[in-house]
Amino acid sequence: MAQTTPPPDPSHSAETDAVARWEAARTVPLDARGVDLDAFQWIARPVLVFADSPNDPQFVQQMELLAERAEELALRDVVVIFDTAPADRSDIRLRARPRGFMLSLIGKDGQIKARKPSPWTVRELSRSIDKMPMRQQEMQDRRGVDQ
Repeated sequence: MAQTTPPPDPSHSAETDAVARWEAARTVPLDARGVDLDAFQWIARPVLVFADSPNDPQFVQQMELLAERAEELALRDVVVIFDTAPADRSDIRLRARPRGFMLSLIGKDGQIKARKPSPWTVRELSRSIDKMPMRQQEMQDRRGVDQ
């Protein structure tokens, strides 16, 4: 009896590809097109950055702020996902419904933890993340391993 290759698993498409791309390069932002937020649940904390144009000064400033200290975000399991194309109506944009520039912080549980209408520094983001119960547990677990 000949073995056949099973058909591709639809759950292994764009969404797991996005997680794999993030895991391979945790400091590289992902374009929202084709990214399924649910694929990151319990794996990463999405930081969503929206603007109506890649030339929006707030968007440019936000992406520069995130890039300057990207390693700190990677240590906190942050995936930066951006959307500067409102006409494309990405699933992420439809879900978050931004108006102009907006930054959203999503917890590993998939819930929105913060929405900001202006750029945030990595320090402000890190403080907000470090107050989350799951992050507190991660830090405590890490300390137990380091001892």
